[in-house]
Amino acid sequence: MSITIIFFLGLFVAMIGVIPPGLLNMTAARISLKEGAGRGIMFSTGVCIVVYIQTYLAAIFARYLSNHSDIVEILRRVAFVIFVLITIYFLVLASKEEEVKKETEIKSKHGRLLHGMLLSALNIFPIPYQAYMTITLVSFGWMDFQKLSIVTYVTGAATGTFVMLYFYIFFFDKIKDRSFSSQKSMNLSIGIITGLVSLITLINILKEF
Repeated sequence: MSITIIFFLGLFVAMIGVIPPGLLNMTAARISLKEGAGRGIMFSTGVCIVVYIQTYLAAIFARYLSNHSDIVEILRRVAFVIFVLITIYFLVLASKEEEVKKETEIKSKHGRLLHGMLLSALNIFPIPYQAYMTITLVSFGWMDFQKLSIVTYVTGAATGTFVMLYFYIFFFDKIKDRSFSSQKSMNLSIGIITGLVSLITLINILKEF
């Protein structure tokens, strides 16, 4: 398979994963609105550095899982429990009355770079998501587990993440005037997304019986 196609597969898969409003893209948009696009881009760059590492680890993990189907079934059940707990956590947060907090000001662009790396490191969703997508793409014969394919795919994924964060930064200028940008709405959005993932995972588990 052409490395160009593999690159765009990684780009497309990552963009799909970042499209739903979440902590990272909404934070990038808010930083840009409050502090300028430059700092929003630095934050996004920090996010993408970690996403690159996470996606690479996910691809290596997927290569291992492709040879151990029994482990895949166990992890699917563990993932279901984790997603349910995360769903409950964010829905409970969303149900609480939002407190007005003054955000700590980070003046340095390098500070925003580290901020993006830290926040991205706390977001572990890209690892199981990319591991699943990598296994799926390999099963379709669209890529393989050779080093060049993995590096190309990972580079595309990091690029796709940056493209989507860039979109949020420059095309959601009105987001600050909507309640959708509040932390409460973000928690609700994340809870709904993880709830849907939990439901899909449960359906896949029940199909085994």
